[in-house]
Amino acid sequence: MRKALFPTIIIIGALLLIARIFYLQIIDDSFKLKSDNNAIKIKYDYPERGYIYDRNGKLLVANQPSYDIMVIPRDVKKIDTTEFCDLLQITKEDFIKKIEKAKVYSPRLPSVFLAQLNKLEYAAFQEKQRKFDGFYIQKRSLRDYQVNYGANVFGFITQVNEGIINKNKYYKSGDLIGKQGVEQSYEEVLRGVKGVKHIQKDKYNRDIGSYKDGRYDTIAVQGKDIHLSIDGELQKYGEELMINKRGGIVAIEPKTGEILALVSAPSFDPALLVGRKRSKNFTALYNDSIAKPLYDRSLLAEYPPGSPFKILTGLIALQEGVIDTETSFVCHHGFSYARGRFMKCHDSGVSKLHNGYYNSCNTYFASVYMKTINKYLKPSDGVDVWSKHLKSFGLGEFMGYDLPTGRKGKVPTSKTYKKMYPGWGWDSKTIVSNSIGQGEVLMTPIQLANMMAAVANKGYYYTPHIIKSIKGDVIDKKFRTKHVTTIDRKHFEPVINGLYDVYNLGTARGLGVEGIEICGKTGTAENFSKINGKRVKLQDHSIFVAFAPRENPKIAIAVFVENGYWGAKWAGPITSLMIEKYIKRKITRKDLEKRMLEGSLIPEYNKYLAKPVVDTLLKTKVDILPKSEMKKEDEEPIVTEQPIVG
Repeated sequence: MRKALFPTIIIIGALLLIARIFYLQIIDDSFKLKSDNNAIKIKYDYPERGYIYDRNGKLLVANQPSYDIMVIPRDVKKIDTTEFCDLLQITKEDFIKKIEKAKVYSPRLPSVFLAQLNKLEYAAFQEKQRKFDGFYIQKRSLRDYQVNYGANVFGFITQVNEGIINKNKYYKSGDLIGKQGVEQSYEEVLRGVKGVKHIQKDKYNRDIGSYKDGRYDTIAVQGKDIHLSIDGELQKYGEELMINKRGGIVAIEPKTGEILALVSAPSFDPALLVGRKRSKNFTALYNDSIAKPLYDRSLLAEYPPGSPFKILTGLIALQEGVIDTETSFVCHHGFSYARGRFMKCHDSGVSKLHNGYYNSCNTYFASVYMKTINKYLKPSDGVDVWSKHLKSFGLGEFMGYDLPTGRKGKVPTSKTYKKMYPGWGWDSKTIVSNSIGQGEVLMTPIQLANMMAAVANKGYYYTPHIIKSIKGDVIDKKFRTKHVTTIDRKHFEPVINGLYDVYNLGTARGLGVEGIEICGKTGTAENFSKINGKRVKLQDHSIFVAFAPRENPKIAIAVFVENGYWGAKWAGPITSLMIEKYIKRKITRKDLEKRMLEGSLIPEYNKYLAKPVVDTLLKTKVDILPKSEMKKEDEEPIVTEQPIVG
């Protein structure tokens, strides 16, 4: 028996090996396809990218044909390079450089030699293509923008680099991929699936038909169309209102979390990033280190929220039971909270919750904040409770929306202050500036808008998102999941009453729209930048947050205008106009519209470009957050702000 065991193992092993070879060579010849690569040409069929529509069905982004000249370096024979270069209007140096680059990628695989020819260039080359062995035309589609707005929303498409190719085997040299905006977020949905054809070649390198009768060929699958939650007309109007200004506008539908407008100013025509001039135009936009048109302020810019933060200060105090609607404090144009420490205020007299909001009383909210922290034996415990309430509004963390960039803002905790004040005590007076939206609190415009959506809903919100529907598919369920704040619903009503009277009795008097009950809050944030080691005062920022109508709200909005003086000067009117545009679909406040459309803050911005400030601004890199708290793809914001006045 033992003598037979070894021969038996050998026989069984041999039979298995023969069976495997038979399977690979006779039944499954996919390995033969790979080994015959030298005699097979792979040709890709690129599908049309999915169309992009707005929430109302308006076509925003379509496609246009584009033609790339591809090269297989090994197949390039003796050609008339002078004729070739003259035909394509390139130099011989460019020709050599492009061929060498293609060889580095692969001598026998196709790569892009010259991208995005127009129809005339394509026709001229196609007529003489037979003269140039190793070169062929690859048809693709480029974006065809139907509108001249929404560049930060759409993003753009560009050629893949080696890093992407190595990371994702789907992409080959010359393939296009979405970058930034929805083009990046929904790349796999929009791109579709490219088809593959295997062409058999003879010994003379001539095409002789499909390999194995097309057994391994695949059909291209067109990209899926998507509908964005963006209202195209509102987005366009917002960008028009922000011409000659810098900042951001974010509008959200409270009941769904759908983003109605996402404006970053200054912006640019998305068509600039299409075609052979794309690289040149992108470089010009990227190198604009002053206006930063590629920097999406609505998602990336972290600002101290200023007085709109008082909304949360009041809500948390009500929830913690340290005040009620009748609790009052006396204001004498400011709040003295320590020796030599005085927080200025434009209000005076007795302030309660209601008039504290519409008069934006710093004394009231500073006092309320200190009572909240002092409720606990240790200030560290009070701060952590306060921080937990803030985080329930989606603050201090990445919000999870469906756009590829963003920052989480900053919500301080006890750990923050233990690091800031090592070795000595701190208490509510030390950090009282948090009460009016300064101190260590930072928020992005989209976080401000989401905060107002939660207030409009009286205690809940949905993760903001820019997708409304995908043809033949469903959107991520996380965008249909309700997030409930730690504040009881009953506490929102008195706060909303105060916000309503901001328009009737308070800091936004004169900005109302007939027939629409708007609840809002002005904000003025002092603006400082550290330049060459010195703290330089710049013009204040203008902030406004609101929702409307008061009952059954349809829009929540945040507007931030850099160097815009005070809340009611620029951000307030823009907010009112955006709300009226969305709800009424027309504008009756022509006085506000004329002032905002014709108004410009360029002279204000140019003040800081006069020497010697211009040199320091151009040479100095100013951080808001340490790099450890930034995403790698984020750019640096322009300034570091610290607000003082509510």
